[in-house]
Amino acid sequence: MLWVTTPLLLAAFLGAWKAYTVVFEVSELVVPPPEQVGATLVDLMGQSMLYEATYVTLYETIVGFSIAAVVGIGLGILLGKVRLLERILSPFLVATQVVPKVAIVPILLLWFGFGLEPKIFMAAIISFFVMMQNTILGIRSVEPGHRDLMRVIQAPWWKRVLSLDVPSAMPAILTGIELGIVFAITGAIVGEYLGGDDGLGALATVMLASLRTDQLFAVVIVMTVLGFLLYAVVAAIRRFAIPWHESSGRATSL
Repeated sequence: MLWVTTPLLLAAFLGAWKAYTVVFEVSELVVPPPEQVGATLVDLMGQSMLYEATYVTLYETIVGFSIAAVVGIGLGILLGKVRLLERILSPFLVATQVVPKVAIVPILLLWFGFGLEPKIFMAAIISFFVMMQNTILGIRSVEPGHRDLMRVIQAPWWKRVLSLDVPSAMPAILTGIELGIVFAITGAIVGEYLGGDDGLGALATVMLASLRTDQLFAVVIVMTVLGFLLYAVVAAIRRFAIPWHESSGRATSL
């Protein structure tokens, strides 16, 4: 069904886009027509700078996401098991999210320079919180009866975590990971927008400064496709990691 509805919706979107530019006589500097953007995208795909920028953004996203996953999931397991520690650290963890990320970019540039490190840090700090919160939720959603059984058989704490807590929390953890990869690429691109010479965000800034709107739209399309691909890869893990769960799409009912 998706093979039919998705192309139809895409065609409807492109048709509405084209109609908007024609009916309202919108300037190409504001909204270029879709065929112009498509031709520009094809032209950019023949240039190495697009692939170099995509590689940089992909690298920043994956490294930042990996750091956030290790810290977020690990901290989520710990805080999910130790409620007192969560109460103590909660204000500081929330503070990392309520502070406007745009405001800390100059500080990151001051500390780390204009290299890849500030963008990796942005990707990590934006994405770790949602993974941590989902992990905490998953750990605390374990069936009490299962916990009681582990106590009865006197399983050591590490055995309880690995054999019960983590597998039971896996649906929530994977949901956090799926959201985290989306936030990670957003953080990396925002960092590139505000301070950097490499990556898709920096490339888009150059296009905007030179008023090459068609190329700007083409770069945004590449960002979107890259985000979709990363999300699809992470979402596919769910089907193999938890085939027994309804969210995997593979679970069958008796």
